[in-house]
Amino acid sequence: MSDEYDLDAGPDPAEFAARNPEARRVDDPVYAVGIGPGNREFLTPRGARAIEEADVVVGFETVVEFVSATTDADLLTCGYRDEGETLSRFADRVAAGARGTAVLMGDPNHSGYQFLGKVERAVDRPVRLVPGVSSLQVAASRARTPMEDTEFVTLHKSGDLSDDLERLRAAAGDRHLLVLPRPFDLMPGDVARDLLDAGAAPDLTALVLERLTHDDEAVTTTTLESLAEHAGEETPFSDLSVLAVRRT
Repeated sequence: MSDEYDLDAGPDPAEFAARNPEARRVDDPVYAVGIGPGNREFLTPRGARAIEEADVVVGFETVVEFVSATTDADLLTCGYRDEGETLSRFADRVAAGARGTAVLMGDPNHSGYQFLGKVERAVDRPVRLVPGVSSLQVAASRARTPMEDTEFVTLHKSGDLSDDLERLRAAAGDRHLLVLPRPFDLMPGDVARDLLDAGAAPDLTALVLERLTHDDEAVTTTTLESLAEHAGEETPFSDLSVLAVRRT
């Protein structure tokens, strides 16, 4: 992870990002755009315009690659190790007057707040979120798990996940579950094993939905018990996966 912060020591950048509501109107904001699940047909027109009109775009390399053909902006890409340095370069460009846009996979409101918080701490401008379509929303459609009857938890973040796992354990069987796994230590099989150990019914229907909206999209339908056989071993599933567990 980035050397710019220590989640155990705090503060968590996600908490920084969520500290206040957005102002209703702001001048010259930096945009934080959810680009959807990686298929450009799921990129919203508002998000596309924020990317097209930017002078500089920043994001993780795999995310920026998905939108590189849609803009003439300078592209700043990073990984976990160099995100602080890259965001500093992005902030310098914005401070010099460039129109800046940060891009995040899916919808920034699902697993994006840690990077969003780092963007906000780096730039001396208001940051305006542009929500996107997430793989979570697509998974809910494929699995037919209405969001109002679903417990959603993202494990795709740094830090302690005890409270998040406890929410899943408490809801299993009574509500549908939608889970964004954490590559690669909490993949679908690991989550299934944790739920079984907490007393979830072994015959609950589990779906692993991979690379949603892409040409090689795959959906594996099984039971919680069978899925748990993959716990603690090299996973057969992509890191671009969503786990759905249907309620009883």
